[in-house]
Amino acid sequence: MTGSTELERYETIRQRLAAGERILIDGATGTEVERRGVPQLENAWNGGGALSHPDIVRDIHLDYIREGAEIVISNTFATTRHALEDAGAGDLFDDYNRRGVELAVEARDGSRRPDVLVAGGVSYWSWTERHPPLDQLRNDAEQQMAVMKAAGAELLMLEMMVEIDRMTVLLDAARKTGLPVWAGLSCKPDASGTPRLFRGDLLSDAIVAAAEGGATLINIMHTEVEHVDACLDVVEDLWRGPVGVYAHSGAYDNGKWFFNDVISPEDYADAARPWIARGVQVIGGCCGVRAAHVAALKEIL
Repeated sequence: MTGSTELERYETIRQRLAAGERILIDGATGTEVERRGVPQLENAWNGGGALSHPDIVRDIHLDYIREGAEIVISNTFATTRHALEDAGAGDLFDDYNRRGVELAVEARDGSRRPDVLVAGGVSYWSWTERHPPLDQLRNDAEQQMAVMKAAGAELLMLEMMVEIDRMTVLLDAARKTGLPVWAGLSCKPDASGTPRLFRGDLLSDAIVAAAEGGATLINIMHTEVEHVDACLDVVEDLWRGPVGVYAHSGAYDNGKWFFNDVISPEDYADAARPWIARGVQVIGGCCGVRAAHVAALKEIL
């Protein structure tokens, strides 16, 4: 059962958002694990570090906390049951998700920053395009989220929601945990300039579905820096709750992230200034964004 301290951490964040304050979150974990040399799990990307190199994963969380992050997200984006089964590690589903959250908690506990909130990162991405039926996805997500809650997650962060039907399933599963849930939408403008999720659904429809599904905050995340403003235009028209942004930078090919063209920390902070000016309250980074970027964001906050 979630204890009083955990409830107080999220309630403090909720009250600060309601008062108009800004919250700094972390940068990438998955690509940072890759950058630091942790071997990938074939068909489960950079999800293996929690068991193979826990000290590196813990250090990544600590680096973000030292730079001022107030929320850290577990490195569990790739530890869905179907991805781990594709990697031949389905029997370690509970272990990967438990340790993924525990390492973030351990980093918080070792940082002398007891106020830092630990979020469980949840997605449904597949590196083989093998997607389970929606009923199976719901069952798997419920188990994953229950493991995360027991391990100390105080918030569920849905990440790379690129299809409305699968996002809705994850929102349904999240409600059963009793934990608050934030929806992370990945989007870009189509040829006519209309923002859509990566798989084609209208961003506007996704925002309505997220609201109906119980999300309390919308994040525009894993989205190109240059596309964020167009996506925020749609969010502002349809969403009255708090908004976050954590964009990505770099290039992805055949399971690998390339860091040679990642935006500089200073330029990322400059890009974030207009987002903050238009009311974005939660700010951080996704793939390619490192502790130095979080430090630069801290300066402008």
